[in-house]
Amino acid sequence: MCRTDEGQEPGEEQDEDATDAVFSALLEDSAEELYEQAPCGYLSTLMDGTIAKINATLLDWLGLDRSRVVGRMRFTDLLSVGGKLYHETHFAPLLQMKGEVSGIAMDIKTAGGRRMPVLVTSKVKTSQDGEPLLIRTTVFDARDRRAYETELLRGRQAAEEARRRSEADRARLQEALAVLQQSLLPAELPVVPGLEAGSYYHTASPDLLGGDFYDLFPLGSGRWAFFLGDVCGKGPQAAAVTSLTRYTLRAAALHDADPVTVLTTLNTVLHERYESGEGRYCTAIFGVLEPRDGSAGVHLASGGHPSVLIQRADGSADFLPTPGGLLVGALPQAPFVATRTDLLPGDTLLLYSDGLTEARTGPERELYGEDALRAFAAGQPPAGPQALITALGGLLTSFGDGLDDDTALLALGVPALLPTTASQDLT
Repeated sequence: MCRTDEGQEPGEEQDEDATDAVFSALLEDSAEELYEQAPCGYLSTLMDGTIAKINATLLDWLGLDRSRVVGRMRFTDLLSVGGKLYHETHFAPLLQMKGEVSGIAMDIKTAGGRRMPVLVTSKVKTSQDGEPLLIRTTVFDARDRRAYETELLRGRQAAEEARRRSEADRARLQEALAVLQQSLLPAELPVVPGLEAGSYYHTASPDLLGGDFYDLFPLGSGRWAFFLGDVCGKGPQAAAVTSLTRYTLRAAALHDADPVTVLTTLNTVLHERYESGEGRYCTAIFGVLEPRDGSAGVHLASGGHPSVLIQRADGSADFLPTPGGLLVGALPQAPFVATRTDLLPGDTLLLYSDGLTEARTGPERELYGEDALRAFAAGQPPAGPQALITALGGLLTSFGDGLDDDTALLALGVPALLPTTASQDLT
């Protein structure tokens, strides 16, 4: 194989020549040309801000001739009014203290009067003995970034407006639901001669219509009907069942107030109304009060509802069993069993929905349960229906998020006898 005198093959010499040619071509782009055509703006200013040097890129952005700028304008002359103010109050003091400031957002003004967003970085060049000589500044085009920030701000504003509208709509919805919920309950309980009454409704979620209901109304001849129940489900469909249930119970009671007959009528109405579609049913207690001199007879029946609780005047509390009652509306024929009791002075009859006893309490999230309710009632002074309702309202509030179902309370009682004072004749 033939080699050159220097030990190189002929092909290697050609490769070196080609490399030298490429390197020479690159050197034709002088540092000055690279400076002028850089993708960002460059300028150098004297310490008083007078522009001593500026590249073509920045001049193109500004729409100015070099002759009008170099030695005739200061850096602040290129800035918008707001940019000048920021330069004077922040940028220049920081540069003087630190000798370098990086990535500051400003606006420069073009010859046509338009504003162009830029990011500015400046550094003070010093002599060997530390004396400041000039300021070198790099200007980056921030139009794309500004457009992105503007779009982002617009998006945030739109999201905030949507949030405000959503909150306003939710508030209106909650208000409408509250009005509708109240329409399913008596506005206030009537005054029953010889008796006391109290009620309370706790809404677990203001965004959902609950299915709990209660009522107290006269039957004539001194008798009063009462009921409390809980419709399966929540929302508008449950509200429709609640409305149907309340008015059926009222109408049935005015026709025949026997508790078993009333619940049987309701069972027939609900089963026939909803048997062709999704089954709808409820639990309910219906009863009749007959006030007497200093006492009241109670006749009631239950359809799958928790037993009523009686707080006695002696401080004891216990449930009144109502065995055998099935869910109302679940089956075409449902047996209901009635029971009776008497309320004596100071006694209170409490009806409640299962939201109370099924609340979750404690670290283990255990069911509150009937035993705890009985103990709570026994621990309250026998001060009448309203006092018991007030205490139970505080109990419901104490459950916090452990109470995830609506709860209705209705308490009926006979006022306690007032203590008498014996009088003696003084002679």
